Amino acid sequence: MSLTKEIKRRRTFGIISHPDAGKTTLTEKLLLFGGAIQEAGAVKSNKIKKGATSDFMEIERQRGISVSTSVLAFEYEGIKINILDTPGHKDFAEDTFRTLTAVDSVIVVIDVAKGVEEQTEKLVEVCRMRNIPMIVFINKMDREGKDAFELLDEIEQKLNLRVTPLSFPIGMGYDFKGIYNVWEKNVNLFSGDSRKNIEETIEIEDVSSTELEKLIGDKAAKTLREELELVYEVYPDFDRDEYLEGKLQPVFFGSALNNFGVRELLDCFVEIAPTPRPKESNTRLVKPDEKEFSGFVFKIHANMDPKHRDRLAFVKIVSGTFERNSPYFHVRHGKKLKFSSPNAFFAEKKQIVDISYPGDIVGLHDTGNFKIGDTLTEGEEMHYRGIPSFSPEHFKYINNADPMKSKQLEKGIDQLMDEGVAQLFTLELNGRKAIGTVGALQFEVIQYRLEHEYGAICSYENLNVHKACWVEPKDPKSEEFIDFKRVKAKFLAKDKRGQLVFFADSAFTLQMTQSKYPNVKLHFVSEFEKDGNIKK
Repeated sequence: MSLTKEIKRRRTFGIISHPDAGKTTLTEKLLLFGGAIQEAGAVKSNKIKKGATSDFMEIERQRGISVSTSVLAFEYEGIKINILDTPGHKDFAEDTFRTLTAVDSVIVVIDVAKGVEEQTEKLVEVCRMRNIPMIVFINKMDREGKDAFELLDEIEQKLNLRVTPLSFPIGMGYDFKGIYNVWEKNVNLFSGDSRKNIEETIEIEDVSSTELEKLIGDKAAKTLREELELVYEVYPDFDRDEYLEGKLQPVFFGSALNNFGVRELLDCFVEIAPTPRPKESNTRLVKPDEKEFSGFVFKIHANMDPKHRDRLAFVKIVSGTFERNSPYFHVRHGKKLKFSSPNAFFAEKKQIVDISYPGDIVGLHDTGNFKIGDTLTEGEEMHYRGIPSFSPEHFKYINNADPMKSKQLEKGIDQLMDEGVAQLFTLELNGRKAIGTVGALQFEVIQYRLEHEYGAICSYENLNVHKACWVEPKDPKSEEFIDFKRVKAKFLAKDKRGQLVFFADSAFTLQMTQSKYPNVKLHFVSEFEKDGNIKK
C-alpha cells in the first residue's frame, strides 16, 4: 500500500477533560466499536474485577483515575485510529501537555451536570494556542444536568470556542429519549440498555413529518422541532475547513457509559478529522508524505510489564515509514540505533510491528538511550520543538528509608525521572536529592511505584521552595554571576542534565534576585534541546 494511502487512512487524536467527565469510559466505548475489546470495563473498578483497558498501572485501578497517558489503536471501517487517553487530574497535567504535541486533533469531554471545569479550560487553551481541531462531546445525558443551550453558551464563553451542534438531545435525565443526529439527519432512540443502543437508528429526512410523534411522543416532538429551529438559526453551518483550522468546533451529545451517541461521534470523526499533519522542527516544516522517516519521543514509561523491567519510549511518527530492524539516527546522541521489536498498541495487547506510518505511535524498548523530546531521523540533523518541561511547584527532599536498598532506589528514581513524572535536583551545597513535581499527587505515585516496581522504600521531607528556575548567565565568568553563585549557594542545585537551577523560597525573593542580578536570566520552562541549552 502506498505511503499516501496509509497516511490518508490514519487519525491520531487525544481525549481531554476534567477528571470524572467520562474520558476513559469514552475511550473504552470507542474501542468497543472497533471490535478491539468485547466488554468495556467501568472505571470505578473497585467493585468490578475488569478494570478499564487504558488504565494499566495498578495505582490507577485502585484510585479509578488515569495518571499516565495510554496509547491505544484500533481499526474502524478501514480507518486506523490511534487514541491517546490522557490523565485528567491536574497533578498530571504535564503528561497531558506533552501528549498534545503528538496528536492531530482532540475530543473534549464535558459532563452535562458540571459543565466546563477548570482543567478543561487549561487544556483547551493549549489546543487553541496550537490550533488543534477539536470536537466536543457532552457526556452523561442520561443524568439530570444543564440545559443544552446553556451548555453551548458556557462552552462558547468559558472556552472561547465557536460551536455548532452536529447532534442534539431529545430531553435529558429521566426524560432522555434519544438524540437527533443533525449530521446524518436521523433519530437514535435511547432504550437504557447499553447492548441495544448500538444498532437502532431511524432515518428521518424531514423533522416536520408525523413519524416523529410516533417515535418520541407529541410533547417531545414539538420541543425538538422548536429547539432544532433555534439551532439552525443561531449556530453556523458546519464547515470542515474552519474546523481543521481550529476556528469551529462541532458538538455531540451522548452517554458514554450507556454506549449512546458514541457511534454518531465516531462516524463523523472518521469523516471530518484531519489525517496526520505537518510538524515544525527547528530547521523546517516536515510533511508526513516525505520519504525519509522522522519522529520524536513524547513519553517514556518504565515497567510497562512489572515482570520484566522494561522501559518503553513512545515515538510519534511524523514523516516516512518506520521499519523494524532499520538503523535510525538518534539526533541528540549523534549515533544510529536499531530496533528489533517495536511495539504497536492494539487495545491492551502490545504487538510487534514490521512497519509503521505517519500518525502511528510506536513503543521502542529503551535501555536508557531516550529522553523526552528526542528526535529520530534517517540522518537529518533536526529537532522537533515544543515539548516543554515545566517549573515544578511542589518540592520535597527524598530520603532512603532502607539503606540495604540504596541501589534499587537510585535506579528507580533515575528511571522514573526519565519518564518526566517529576524532576530530580541535587543541591550544590550538600549533595542532597530533592524532587520537584507539578502536582502533589505525583509524590504518592512515585513512592508507590518505587516500592512496587523497584522494591525501594523512600520517605519525604518538606522543602520550602516557591519556584525552581533554570539559570542562564549572560557571561558565566562575570563578577555578577560569581557573586550570584556565592550569595545564593544555599539555594542552588543541578537538574538531571547538569543545568544550574535556583530555588526561590518566595515570589519576593525571586523579584529581588532578578533586580539585583539583571544579567542572570531565570527561566520557568526548559525546552528539551540537543545542546542542553535552555530556550525560553
